[in-house]
Amino acid sequence: MADGFLTFDGVAYPDGVASDPVRLGWMAGTPPPPERQVRFEDDRFLDFPQIRWTLSHMRELVPTVNVWRGPEPAGALGEPRAGDLHAIDALAFTDMNGAPRRWAESLPDTYTDGILVLHRGKPVYERYFGALRPELPHSCFSITKSYAATLAAALVHEHVLDENHRISHYLPEMKGTAYDHAILREVMDMQIGVAYSELYSDPAAHIWEYARAGGLRPRPAGYGGPQNFYEYLQTLKAEGSHGQAFAYKTVNTELMCWVMKRVTGVPLAQMLSDRIWSHLGCEQDGYLTADPIGVPMGGGGLHACLRDLARFGELMRCDGAWNGRQLIPAAVAADIRHGSDKAKFAKAGYTLLPGYSYRSMWWVSHNELGAYEGRGIHGQRLYIAPGADMVVARFASHPIAASAANDPITLPALLALGRMLRGG
Repeated sequence: MADGFLTFDGVAYPDGVASDPVRLGWMAGTPPPPERQVRFEDDRFLDFPQIRWTLSHMRELVPTVNVWRGPEPAGALGEPRAGDLHAIDALAFTDMNGAPRRWAESLPDTYTDGILVLHRGKPVYERYFGALRPELPHSCFSITKSYAATLAAALVHEHVLDENHRISHYLPEMKGTAYDHAILREVMDMQIGVAYSELYSDPAAHIWEYARAGGLRPRPAGYGGPQNFYEYLQTLKAEGSHGQAFAYKTVNTELMCWVMKRVTGVPLAQMLSDRIWSHLGCEQDGYLTADPIGVPMGGGGLHACLRDLARFGELMRCDGAWNGRQLIPAAVAADIRHGSDKAKFAKAGYTLLPGYSYRSMWWVSHNELGAYEGRGIHGQRLYIAPGADMVVARFASHPIAASAANDPITLPALLALGRMLRGG
């Protein structure tokens, strides 16, 4: 690490302080100067350092659909005490590379935009940086999957969906595709053999075809590919067997959300509002990015303010109960905590996540805190640690999409914080 820079994969990037979007003046001015504008058409809005502004302003760039917080007043969450803030700022830990660190100094090195810690439901730590403010929704990216699959698991528990039914039972359109013989549970646990790559550093990866189909990246002149998410899903072909190994593919979530909509008739944004958002005393509406026919991006399109993300984490920590009302079946929360087959997860080769499994689109650590996580690219994290009565919600805008770039700091920091809060 050079002064003011961090190096990943041999490339030096301005650190979290030097890349502060307010300091750099992104989208400041009337109008902003051309070199400080962030525009969808340029296809650079997710480039670094522009991304540090974008993730708190996505609805200004692409179509979205609202997730209503409901008619009730916002619930009181409280504010952290100064003593708690100072104690956590001073927390010492050692990262995975053997370097000693302190909590406060580690935040710029993970490009944190905002972080909130709840202990037994009360805030003990809350900080905001860069473009993010408490009232602004920020990109959750793949934490969206955890929301969506928790709803799907609830529908399975309620016998609205059958996790053992084939996808083609619900979606005849998928006959002859990669999903023809897959069952819903294999989709929910990301155990699908499908020819689809999600290497964000590869400009030719399938993830970008999926994004262009959904209107979430600009389409080149003469584009003749799929016009929406549903059309794209129907192009996917099988590769390997289902049910044999964990293989993380965002298209699985998109397919699951299509099944949910087909069976219930309820759009994802409305289902989130009806079953979660409107009952948690959320402070702000959320929103989902949407494709050209209005289909929300269930695989990564949710945006929420930090406090409302933490509320969802607290709901899950409390086994799906909120203020005496069971919003998510307790059996669903318990099933997620229990996790899935560790051997199948290990086949995916996540060397920084030994002992993990994956269940209903949550990453289950099986660690001493019983922690499980919603994880999103560029550093998004919802970390639920029942063994420490702790929830950590973090938004970030890391220059590297893959979590492996921030996990060497993030995972030891969260474990150290959990140990501190549980008292040892």
